[in-house]
Amino acid sequence: MSDTALAEAPTSPVVVTDAAAKRIAFVLSQEAQPGMMLRIAVSGGGCSGFQYGFTFDDTANDDDLKIEKEGATVVIDNTSLELLGGSQIDYVEDMIGASFQIKNPNAKSSCGCGNSFSV
Repeated sequence: MSDTALAEAPTSPVVVTDAAAKRIAFVLSQEAQPGMMLRIAVSGGGCSGFQYGFTFDDTANDDDLKIEKEGATVVIDNTSLELLGGSQIDYVEDMIGASFQIKNPNAKSSCGCGNSFSV
């Protein structure tokens, strides 16, 4: 692999966009307990087979991926990371609302709302 290819390689298997980081930091700042993180997990279920879950957590496990950006901390467990590798977490505001969106290159199909997917 060339030096250029190494320089362009992502530093994390999951990317959190600036917009998502700012929104996560804002939401976490509204929590009463300091040190809270956003945990993203994948579980079985949903209309397409797997579904994304977003929860607050105050503990990161030793094998969690921990992403810190612009005052936001996101943690992803190792099992979920297998299905989320290469994904981008974004926060999008448009005319019909605002939401976190996961652009997952591993998903072969997803439901209409984007909360579940299949591989």
